[in-house]
Amino acid sequence: MIIPLDTLADEIVDHRFKGLPPDAAGRTVRDLAAERRDLYTGGFTTPVLTLSAEAVRHNLTSMERFAGRHGLAFAPHGKTSMAPQLFQRQLDHGAWGITVAVPHQARVARAYGVPRVFLANELVDPAALAWLAAEQDDDPVFRCVCYVDSVRGVALMDRALRDAGAGRPVEVVVELGVPGGRTGVRDAREAAAVADAVAGTGTLRLVGVAGYEGEVPDADTASVRAWLGSLGALAEEFDTAGRFAGLPEIVVSAGGSAWFDVVAEAFEALPELSAPVLRLLRSGAYVSHDDGRYRDVTPFNRVPQEGSLLPAFRLWAQVVSRPEPGLALINAGKRDVAYDLGLPEVQAVRTPDGRVRGGGGLAVSRLADQHAFVTGAEAPEVGDWVALGMSHPCTIFEKWPLIPLVAGDGTVTDYIRTFF
Repeated sequence: MIIPLDTLADEIVDHRFKGLPPDAAGRTVRDLAAERRDLYTGGFTTPVLTLSAEAVRHNLTSMERFAGRHGLAFAPHGKTSMAPQLFQRQLDHGAWGITVAVPHQARVARAYGVPRVFLANELVDPAALAWLAAEQDDDPVFRCVCYVDSVRGVALMDRALRDAGAGRPVEVVVELGVPGGRTGVRDAREAAAVADAVAGTGTLRLVGVAGYEGEVPDADTASVRAWLGSLGALAEEFDTAGRFAGLPEIVVSAGGSAWFDVVAEAFEALPELSAPVLRLLRSGAYVSHDDGRYRDVTPFNRVPQEGSLLPAFRLWAQVVSRPEPGLALINAGKRDVAYDLGLPEVQAVRTPDGRVRGGGGLAVSRLADQHAFVTGAEAPEVGDWVALGMSHPCTIFEKWPLIPLVAGDGTVTDYIRTFF
């Protein structure tokens, strides 16, 4: 059953949601959003994570234009945000569907009406396959494509789908990996064996090839381009061998958030096949971007004429202690901030009377569970709010079940619900 997206606004605000005003308890999210509270004076407690409304809008538009300019279908990776409201905005900005990595994520996407899901992972769990079979049989319009990379995996899928009484075959793509990398066949010989195994079932249908260029060891433009060439060559080999006979389209998919310019270039060079090619890009981190890893590696640094992305996250925490000169302790730590790809950066300091200064000269030196150590000659004072920029959207979103969407003037205009 599809859940209407606007029912998320019926959820009651209470103790489950970090950072929200205590005096809002018992209101619905819709009612709280309608109050358009000020982030700084409206009763929000620290730590509180925020998303910039303007940055999110800019990023959605920027990637929509990039994909359109290069003739790419776009299935942004939903594992980044796990936020159905953002899924819908991505679809509204032209996305073909939403990519996911595990069955739970697919169920969230389907629960809120995503019509096409690209499951960029192998799926051999019988319970999950039974759910997928039922979902397909209940909705003839729904489309799900998932990876296969082993003969054994194909056999397990076939058995589970037969046991579930699946009607419509599950669409699969052979995943091409790299030696020493993550999942995926390592060469064309293995790929052919997996494709043959798929052809021997009645429950699966081979619709293309796919992979993730981010697993290329010591990736650079040349090595990513070479791997993408192998992916295209595999699609051509399969097509020549008749493995795609009768398909209305052939799926060729790749593309994280670090190399989508090279993916676009390679996909534009794909040869004509026996059916139109769905050139499917899957970048996900763009929707929020960040102040670290993706700020540094976004392809728009290489091709600024193609567009730009803006960091949308800002986490506000409060100085609760100044135990030594040059050291301030703020009340956000590992439970609240991303730290797997570097420590947060101090972006700004806001005093209780509303004066704001930049974060120059200040740094987060280490994290505890509920504290960050901010060092600098002009460390902020007890009571000041400190804004942090962070690296890696996937591990930022996951810590916050309800995130205020904030306009540039500090007005909270909406709340983004996540499901991790």
